[in-house]
Amino acid sequence: MSTAHWLFGDQLGPHFTARGDGGPARDAPLVMIEARSVLRRRRFHRAKAHLVLSAMRHRAAELGDRVRYIKADTYREGLRAAVGDARVTVHHPTSRAALALVTALDQVTVLPPRGFLVRPDDFRAWADEHDESGLRQENFYRRVRRARGLLMDGDQPAGGRWNLDHDNREPPPRHASSLDLPAPYRPREDAIDEEVRADLDRMERDGEVSFVGRDGPRAFPATRREALAALRRFLDRRLATFGPREDAMLADDPVLSHSLLSSSLNLGLLDPGECVARAEDAWRAGKAPLNSVEGFVRQIAGWREYVWHLYWYAGADYRHRNALRHTAPLPDWFLNLDADAVTARCLATVLAQVRDTGWTHHIPRLMVLGSYALQRGWHPLAVTDWFHRSFVDGYDWVMLPNVIGMSQYADGGLMATKPYTSGGSYLRRMSDYCGPCAYRPGDRVGERACPFTAGYWAFLDRHRDTFADNARMSRPLRGLDRLTDLTELLHQREAGSDAAPP
Repeated sequence: MSTAHWLFGDQLGPHFTARGDGGPARDAPLVMIEARSVLRRRRFHRAKAHLVLSAMRHRAAELGDRVRYIKADTYREGLRAAVGDARVTVHHPTSRAALALVTALDQVTVLPPRGFLVRPDDFRAWADEHDESGLRQENFYRRVRRARGLLMDGDQPAGGRWNLDHDNREPPPRHASSLDLPAPYRPREDAIDEEVRADLDRMERDGEVSFVGRDGPRAFPATRREALAALRRFLDRRLATFGPREDAMLADDPVLSHSLLSSSLNLGLLDPGECVARAEDAWRAGKAPLNSVEGFVRQIAGWREYVWHLYWYAGADYRHRNALRHTAPLPDWFLNLDADAVTARCLATVLAQVRDTGWTHHIPRLMVLGSYALQRGWHPLAVTDWFHRSFVDGYDWVMLPNVIGMSQYADGGLMATKPYTSGGSYLRRMSDYCGPCAYRPGDRVGERACPFTAGYWAFLDRHRDTFADNARMSRPLRGLDRLTDLTELLHQREAGSDAAPP
């Protein structure tokens, strides 16, 4: 009998059971383990817990008699119940904790990772050629494009430029509450979802677990079929308009033209290669402009791929980096997604989106949630854990580089050449949040002072020595030196409480 193969809950697509490159045998029995200890370990968003369990149970239903699906307290107990002491294989897990678990079990053989475009040894070979200051995503992205012939015309990038980001920074249309586009794909719940919701209700009622956020109708795919339908809907109806306003924000239209495919990719329901290939096909068929297609391809073949490999390459100590020495705890209103307690419209709007759906796109994550945390000096590892728990697409490998590096600048510049934070002027330009807000983005002091504007200048003042030699920070620091009300601003900040909602 073939050696059994273990599928983790983020290895749910057919490419995780396919033969080749060290994959399982064609007739290998499969094992899936639903470990309650995972839900007890962190206070996850309820919608995230629902999505993961629903996806696992749907996959088990599809596999039928080939899979043994075990509900257990821990992975170790589940594996023992499934196969006893028999040997199993498993594809390289996506977290250090899971890898430590499987490598500690003598009966487990770890196979190469799947679900990514670049082999780990290829990334390491590239990274070893540079010091930390050279490990830029843009350089890696170009390497991936060349290696895969992706959006290439011969040896040159299609259209003559590698990165069309400058074409994709339009603000939202004025006096419009939405982009008025075809709706994104949304799945329909079924009996498995009902079962999952009942189980989560019972676990909460028994005090076994605790969640944050709301568990409304499932908004993201839980099956391969649903994920492919979501991909088709995006490519056919929304990709063409994705690029220009991918950084824009609208209070009543949080999705805009975004694909909503990140959770499907991170559950393993979609393979990144098929996503970028189909997007390129759409461009070559004249169905979508190059700037939209390049922007989407860069999200997957650039950022997602880079983040995955950097997670492993940077080492186990990366999570403890804290270059700015931020130590403040996250306040309860933030931890509990209490959007109703917040006055600042931008922060209240985005926090409500996370509370209600477990999702918001990359700019609210970076320039609202992450920027606010950075300005207040919250501990970067606590911020990382919050993002991991609160987002349906959040995993350890996703959030560590994105938050420690990109959002909180805690790695000291490995990922980003400058901190990603701003005053209210950026939010006013790129969103419709500011108009009805009680605060004014241009006010630094006074009762209507924008929390982001005041927070931005206080952040720069607190770290002016750290950024003195950073060329990209020279202009903001010169602006800081010209402020005539900096002392008043700092006194007002000190008199307030960062634990209180803004």
